[in-house]
Amino acid sequence: MNQSTNLVMDNGHLPDLVCLSHLRWNFVFQRPQHLLSRFAKERRVFFFEEPVFGKGRARLQVTRSPEGVWVAVPHLPEGLDEQSVLEAQQVLLDELLQRHAVKRYVSWYYTPMALGFTRHLQPSAVVYDCMDELSAFRGAPPALLQREVELLQRADVVFTGGQSLYEAKRDRHPSVHAFPSSVDVAHFATARQPLTDPADQASIPHPRLGFFGVVDERMDLELLAAVADARPEWQLVILGPVVKIDPASLPRRPNLHFLGGKLYTELPAYVSGWDVALMPFARNESTRFISPTKTPEYLAAGKPVVSTSIRDVVRPYGDLGLVHIADTPEDFVRACEAALNEDRATWLPRVDAHLASMSWDTTWGGMKALMDAATRPPVDEDEKSTTIPVPVSEDLATV
Repeated sequence: MNQSTNLVMDNGHLPDLVCLSHLRWNFVFQRPQHLLSRFAKERRVFFFEEPVFGKGRARLQVTRSPEGVWVAVPHLPEGLDEQSVLEAQQVLLDELLQRHAVKRYVSWYYTPMALGFTRHLQPSAVVYDCMDELSAFRGAPPALLQREVELLQRADVVFTGGQSLYEAKRDRHPSVHAFPSSVDVAHFATARQPLTDPADQASIPHPRLGFFGVVDERMDLELLAAVADARPEWQLVILGPVVKIDPASLPRRPNLHFLGGKLYTELPAYVSGWDVALMPFARNESTRFISPTKTPEYLAAGKPVVSTSIRDVVRPYGDLGLVHIADTPEDFVRACEAALNEDRATWLPRVDAHLASMSWDTTWGGMKALMDAATRPPVDEDEKSTTIPVPVSEDLATV
């Protein structure tokens, strides 16, 4: 264990937050990272990830992120049956809470599957931040829908990542609230000025039409290939990790450039060098309820946007004329041509007026108020203040 200092936390007013997530903290900087980084400025946040399987005994790798979040990654032996996996995670989670003297806390769920090893917990409140319809994603566990029913019964408050998800969940719980993904305008607005082109993009000619995000079953690869074929002079730049699909299935064209995953801090430099931003999402079950964070991020960067008819993009962005909507290859190409000729003098002020009401700070503040209202007060005065060690990293192990 690394050197540590003592820190007194006043847990009487601000309970810790224990997040159970299907996403990795260091994968793509998105909704959980934006929200929990803000919570970490005022309270302790523990981010418990899904397990990594390998050799050796079960252990928990715990590090503190630059944002101040404690990231806990269970490492479990290969070959365990489902029940043993759940039992090992429960032991590691309990050791984590005991080691950090976590007594009063909120359980914040991104995945209902975590109920399998957290039913025994006694949090001051249960929050379900439903950012996606996970049951529609490729490889979703068969038990997910049943676990979600149970989580909705246990939850004190439910948030949804978009309007479509809200409409799908609002009748299933008495306290469901829509919090569409927001945007750090200042971060992406830097892309409105010329920035140094990253080395792997600098040699790509213009016009450049770009995408950043996860490349998976939600991307319409046939549409991407059709656009590349229809306009060979256009350069399509795709940033992001390829997951859940075979990389060999990606279309290969001289004007299609898959540059891999990039850090959140790097994105403005890439987007600055684009002429149009793209959202070529497939229209299937996995995209039915998505509310892409990249929509306002592209707009904050000052880039015209072309998207397929994802419901939470059509409403409000398409309806307001802020984003071009098209589905067929022919229509998508025409929309891209219109975007390349966008009259930014009239379009950008309307974009900025819409974005003015959107920020992660505002979204976080609204969610925090509802969470705090649902949080039960402490029952033991001894819980209000605890002196704890704060190491930079640690490793908890169990047999």
